[in-house]
Amino acid sequence: MSSLSRRAWLRTLTGAAAGTAALAREAHAFEGQPATQAPATAPLALPDFEPKSMLHVPETHVERARFPVIDEAMRTIATPAELLAVMDRRNVQTMVNLTGGVGSGLAESVRTFRSHPARFVVFTEPSWDRIVEPGYARWQAEELGRAKAAGARGVKVLKTLGLYLREQVTSGPLVKIDDPRFDPMWEACGALGLPVAMHISDPEAFFLPIDRFNERYEELHAHPDWSFQGKDYPSNAELLAARDRVLARHPKTTFIGLHVGHGAENLAAVSAALDRFPNFHVEIGARIGELGRQPRASRRFFDRYQDRVLFGTDAVPNGHQTPQQIFGDELYKIYFRFLETDDEYFDYAPAKVPPQGRWRISGVGLPDEVLRKVYNENARGLLSL
Repeated sequence: MSSLSRRAWLRTLTGAAAGTAALAREAHAFEGQPATQAPATAPLALPDFEPKSMLHVPETHVERARFPVIDEAMRTIATPAELLAVMDRRNVQTMVNLTGGVGSGLAESVRTFRSHPARFVVFTEPSWDRIVEPGYARWQAEELGRAKAAGARGVKVLKTLGLYLREQVTSGPLVKIDDPRFDPMWEACGALGLPVAMHISDPEAFFLPIDRFNERYEELHAHPDWSFQGKDYPSNAELLAARDRVLARHPKTTFIGLHVGHGAENLAAVSAALDRFPNFHVEIGARIGELGRQPRASRRFFDRYQDRVLFGTDAVPNGHQTPQQIFGDELYKIYFRFLETDDEYFDYAPAKVPPQGRWRISGVGLPDEVLRKVYNENARGLLSL
């Protein structure tokens, strides 16, 4: 290379370096400008924010449960044919209709599913509206015997007790969960071998102000009637303490704490209740969103209490207001993926926006011996199936 061409080459490099420096200075200058100088973007409302994850992780598609499933569903407002098609595709052996009604309503629920006795189980409910009547305590206890004779396999207690039921049914002070008027009912459940599925509290966030600090803000904003903050509502801790007094007073009655014993976000407290009360069991319906964001703690929980955890979805056919509970193929696949795989960072509900909170979950990858119990064996033992 001649000296002239070398000098030309060096001048070219010098010019390129100067251009690069100028671009760098421009970039630094741009970064130092106030936000108002940045390229304009349209404001985005939080409900419209649907980010697509850039995380590259394995995705396992679990089409059918590894073992036959007994599902503690909330209510089955559908025909057997509508339900069985999904159940057969997903290996759901039996569905438990927890809110089967009372009296003629219970009889109708039993009649609806009588043609498939091995596939559907029906629970009854207390008749709260009769609490003001003389002799209610004795009547309710005896009514449970009639309900069992009619086909009920257990009793469902909604959060009507503790959060809605009042001394005059709809007015007056709230009736406490451990009110002694219900002692004959709890005792009758034990004597009749009817397990009691309880839903007497909600996530802790439902008892806090609906403000910018509440991680369930969007859910509560969409369902303001789910909030129990203020007025004369008891706190979450008070409700659980009253429940514990019932468990202690009736050790021969089997209780199932729905929604991970009303404490999926506090597994230490649920563990303490399970350790203290041998008659207490839990079910996981509508709470994999909580369990899946603490997968290591949840895996330890499943391992330790593998004989006392029941599968459930709290599924409701039709509707789209609560996507984490809409009965169907997609919901079951998410539950099975959570329980059977070690997958990370996936949606806990078939929805564009996470309905309970803006997070994703990871699977707990249960071993077969635990999975069999959670899916089937634990419920089969409690329900004498």
